[in-house]
Amino acid sequence: MSFKELPIMPDKSKGVLLFYPYVSKKSSSNISKKLKGRWLGQGPMVDKFEKEFKKRFAKKNSVVAVGSGTDSLHLAYILAGIKKGDEVITTIFTCTATNIPLLYMGAKIKFADVDRNTMNISVESVKKLITKKTKAIVCVHYGGLPCDMDELSRIGKKHNIPIIEDAAHALGAKYKGKPIGSISDYTTFSFQAIKHFTTGDGGMLTVKNSKLEDKAKRIRWFGIDRKGKQKGTWNNDVTEIGYKYQMTDIAATLGYDSLKEFNFIINHRRKIFNTYLKELSKNKRVHCVTDYDGKKFHSAWLFTILVDNKDYLQKKLREHYIETNQVHFRNDRYSIFKKFVNGKKFPNMDYLENKYLVLPIHHKVSISDTKYICKLINRFV
Repeated sequence: MSFKELPIMPDKSKGVLLFYPYVSKKSSSNISKKLKGRWLGQGPMVDKFEKEFKKRFAKKNSVVAVGSGTDSLHLAYILAGIKKGDEVITTIFTCTATNIPLLYMGAKIKFADVDRNTMNISVESVKKLITKKTKAIVCVHYGGLPCDMDELSRIGKKHNIPIIEDAAHALGAKYKGKPIGSISDYTTFSFQAIKHFTTGDGGMLTVKNSKLEDKAKRIRWFGIDRKGKQKGTWNNDVTEIGYKYQMTDIAATLGYDSLKEFNFIINHRRKIFNTYLKELSKNKRVHCVTDYDGKKFHSAWLFTILVDNKDYLQKKLREHYIETNQVHFRNDRYSIFKKFVNGKKFPNMDYLENKYLVLPIHHKVSISDTKYICKLINRFV
């Protein structure tokens, strides 16, 4: 099925949209005030947003607010010491943003297969890819379901390899009661328009080694020590290559306001998620992508099902004004990554490729919407 058959539904169309941005009602007036003040770019609001984010998600880890989730990934890779020619193990199934920064750096990408049940990176596949040249392991918490962090952490410690978590989907997720963002060496988040909440675009990096915080904050601003400069104590030198990766105060205002409402955001999404789970669990022809082992708290960014008649189901749902899609795709389909595949097989990804479908889940989706969608799925599958 081509995208031409199922274009994106218009904002004001009847039915249920797949995604919808969450913006706090307070933000309109707060941003209006911000526009009348001195700080529009990176300023005190960024510091305030970082402090609140750290308290809730990073705990003892340091936090660095940036302009996008991709910025946070690139920054994590730099801090992890990835250089040209280094091998980095990463998942075959993710947004290209996870892996494109590795191309910036000339790293050698080693794609791992996924787990059939969770669509997260396969630990067994990772183990087979470890070599003396492996510099980092990147895992993505698909849909908001945490990866097997115990096993990945064991592998990392055994081989002295840092674990980098791409938590773009996983704001509010927990592993064994610990927030994602407080566990590994580096964790990256995205506040792009359709995530749990948005800053227009933005990201956050959490770092376990507090000694790297100042370095990270220099790199996000051309390598310049902004705090020193503002205090008049900067030595007027740049000793490392930096980028324009900072978050603006306008974006931070959006983020701070929504963060204060995060309990509502995640609780509503969890209600929708659990309703899907309940209404579809009796249908043996539908597999709901989740994990029942009790260690993982799902952030409910996506609700994904696996069905044998995915194209037919997607078409029938659209006829009833329900927008669905696959959201992300296997990275070996893209020309920029072809040289890293070299005939390697990904049997689990092959199995999943034409089966997975993402259903609407956001603050504008009601319980009655969810039950209606499930009724349609149970009719057509």
